[in-house]
Amino acid sequence: MYQKILVAYNGTPESRSALQECIRLAPGPGAEIHLLAVIQISAFLLVGEFVAEAALADEKVRMEQELNSGHAMMTSAGLSVSKHLEIGEPVAVIAEMVDKLGIELVIVGHSRQKPLAMRWWRGSVDAVLVERVSCNILVAAYLPH
Repeated sequence: MYQKILVAYNGTPESRSALQECIRLAPGPGAEIHLLAVIQISAFLLVGEFVAEAALADEKVRMEQELNSGHAMMTSAGLSVSKHLEIGEPVAVIAEMVDKLGIELVIVGHSRQKPLAMRWWRGSVDAVLVERVSCNILVAAYLPH
């Protein structure tokens, strides 16, 4: 059984499927579960400095709310979860967290319906997540009803 799990979460239906898959795995009470939200900075570099700071602050508040929501969902399922909010390119941040925390399994959500869900899979140098991390990856498919 995996003892150190990282769940990539941003509040989208795709990332909620990753959260639900982690709950389904039912990691034991000794498992460390890390819920990670990443604010992708590149989206804020295209606007003026003042606007970018305000937009980034708004996004941080929004993502903190999403993290709290995801955390509540996981703790209500009996899991012990640590929250992490980072700024950067998702693939690079995930890879860094894997190394820093000794993660054994990364869980990401993906939709076959939405090409935008690929943002979890593409980094700033177009690196694929599976090539960047030194652990197993579980891709939780989101299939809209």
